[in-house]
This record gives sequence, structure tokens and C-alpha cells, in this order.
Amino acid sequence: MSFASRMSRVTVSPTLKVAGDADRLRRQGVDVVDLGAGEPDFATPDHVKAAAHAALDANFTKYTPSAGVLELRQAVCQRYQTDYGVDIKPEEVIMTAGAKQALYNTAMALFGAGDEVITHGPFWPSIGDQIKLADATPVIVQTHMEDGFTITAAPIVEEITPRTKGIIINSPCNPTGALMSETEMAALADAAAARGIWVVVDFTYEKLIYEPIAHNLIKVLFDRMRDKTVVCSAASKAYAMTGWRCGWAIGPKDVIAQCNVIQGHSTSNINSMTQKAAIAALTGPQDGVTEMLNEYRRRRDAVHGWLTADPRIVCVKPGGAFYLFPYIADLLSPNGLKSSGEFAEALLKDAAVAVTPGEGFDAPGYFRLSYATSIERLKEGCDRIHAFVDKLESSGKLTAAR
Repeated sequence: MSFASRMSRVTVSPTLKVAGDADRLRRQGVDVVDLGAGEPDFATPDHVKAAAHAALDANFTKYTPSAGVLELRQAVCQRYQTDYGVDIKPEEVIMTAGAKQALYNTAMALFGAGDEVITHGPFWPSIGDQIKLADATPVIVQTHMEDGFTITAAPIVEEITPRTKGIIINSPCNPTGALMSETEMAALADAAAARGIWVVVDFTYEKLIYEPIAHNLIKVLFDRMRDKTVVCSAASKAYAMTGWRCGWAIGPKDVIAQCNVIQGHSTSNINSMTQKAAIAALTGPQDGVTEMLNEYRRRRDAVHGWLTADPRIVCVKPGGAFYLFPYIADLLSPNGLKSSGEFAEALLKDAAVAVTPGEGFDAPGYFRLSYATSIERLKEGCDRIHAFVDKLESSGKLTAAR
């Protein structure tokens, strides 16, 4: 069967594949500890659900403007004014089916054949594939475990060429949980602004930062290059609204207008009831966000300690998001499991623990573990991982000693 040539440039989302594999085992009656999911295990706040119920009761079930209702776009503007001190107008906002569509619309509106777009690795796989779908070329600048995967400006700036059209920054980063500091973003913005290069920020995990550090990347960018900045984020993580599919892009009104053209010919508006729910999330009490963050911090610290009790599992403690990204080269062997992909596959098959292999994030030798599940299931998952490793060792398939 012949498909469009663009399909040869992209692959299936590794996170969705892991979710599908885990679901198949569960339907067979297997007790799977799913540590692959990239979504909160918390319930959507009651006042948010109530707003959706009220929308249904009021028959708010019709089409809306493709960019979203004015009240919701105003709510996004007010949230960012309160949180970051930036002034945004509703015509500079489009509501999308999650941050993924916001990033996709942006890539399609800004990038094309012959363009290069720089981003940092390990990276969320959709970023690279969306660049390819826009017929542009991704240029990956690797961050490093020994530096805590910290995102810095200098190596990104070094990769700029006359073909560079944009730079995409994901902070906090999926999968590493690493952050970019305001100082580094300022240096990057100055370099990009001088060359007329777009900076796109994937800010999906903006509310999940564990230490009280300055992270107002939006203000830094707006102060330096507002006319070349696009910010993409979502209600998904902060308000436990993954299934509601509510994200947004913020940028110059001309760019947002082009995103609206793309969206108008693909999905049109996001779910009407979701829009009312998102208004309640953005304008209502924010204490639930803090409660989730505190619980994630507790889980992060616990799982990090449990995993690294085996020194062959090396892991940086993340500054944000809700993932650990362990390095397991010492658990791989020519006589046993040769890659983190094989490791993850065997772990799911033999121990019923689902993790996402690092190959999907351009990081072989690692796997991503989500701690967005209960502390009890996390402990069970870690126990199973250690038992699985012990089984590898007893079978002679490991070469490194404990």
C-alpha cells in the first residue's frame, strides 16, 4: 500500500504504544503496574466538573468559534497576567486540543521545507515528528545527565545556521524534568532576536516545579522578542484534565490567526463543555495545583530512593514534571538485554511493569518512569523492577556487579 511520503518521516508515539501494550495485558487479566502514563492520577477538581455539568444542562453543546469562546481566551489572558505579569489580548490566544495541537498548529504555521528547527534532547517525541510533518528538519542539541540535563543557551546558539527558522524549548522537560533558567533563556532570546529566529516554548508542565526557583520564561521572552515568541501550554497537567483536551497557544495575533486557519480546516473548536470547564479551572481556586505538586514531590523523592538503592540504576532527581529518567546501561549486556527498548519490553512481559524506553526520546540506555500514580503502586513497581533485575543477574545476563 502506498502512503504519502511524509509518513516515512514519522513514527508511532512511543508513549501511546506503551499505553496500548499495557492495556492489552490488563484486558487479559494481568495486574500491570503502569509507570508509562504521562497524565495525573488525580481527579479533575469538583468545581471544574460542575462547570461542565452546568454547560450540559444549559445545552451549551453547539459549535463555538474555532479559536474558542471569548470568555475562555480572556481567562487564559488573566491567568498569565496573574502568574507571570504579562499582558495578553484574546486575539493573541487560540484554544486547542491539548498542548500537542498548539505545538502542531505552530509548527505548520511557521516552518516549512528547507527550514531547520533546533530543540534539545532527550525530547518529547512529538516535537521532532511535528517538525518533520511541517517538512522542516529538526536539529537536536543533547543535554547531559552529568549536568542534570539542564537546558542551556550556548550549545543551542552554536547550532544556529542561516537555515534556522525556530527554536523549541520544553521547560520543565518531558522526559527529564529538567528546567531552563531565566538567565539562560535571556541569553537564548537575545541571540534569537538578533537573528530573527522564532522561539516556541512548550510550557505544559509549567505548574509542576518543585523548588522555589525563578522560572518566568514568558516574561523574559516577552521583554526581548514578543513578536517572535509562541507559548504553548494546557490545562491537562495542572488541573488533571488530560482527557478534556484543552490547550492553548499564545503568540502574535498574525501567527494565532494562521493557527486558526489550520485549525479551522482540521478540528475547528475544542469541545464546548470543556471550554466552560477550563474557564472554571483557570479562574477558580488554585489550591488543588499546590496539593498535587506537594504529593508529586513526595512520590519523586520516594521513588528516586527506591530505584537508586541499586547503584546500577543511575537517576537525576528532576526539578519539574512527574517523570524519572533512569540510566540503565549497567543493566544491559551483549549476553542479555541489549537495549533499553528490550529492557522495557521484557520488564512488561515478565514483571508486568510498564515504562517507556529511552529510544523514543532519542536517549538509548534510559527509560522514562512516570510517578503520576499512587505511592503504593509506585512501591510495587519498584519492587518488581528490582526483582526483575535480580532475575537477570541470577541468570547470568548482567555483566556489572551490584
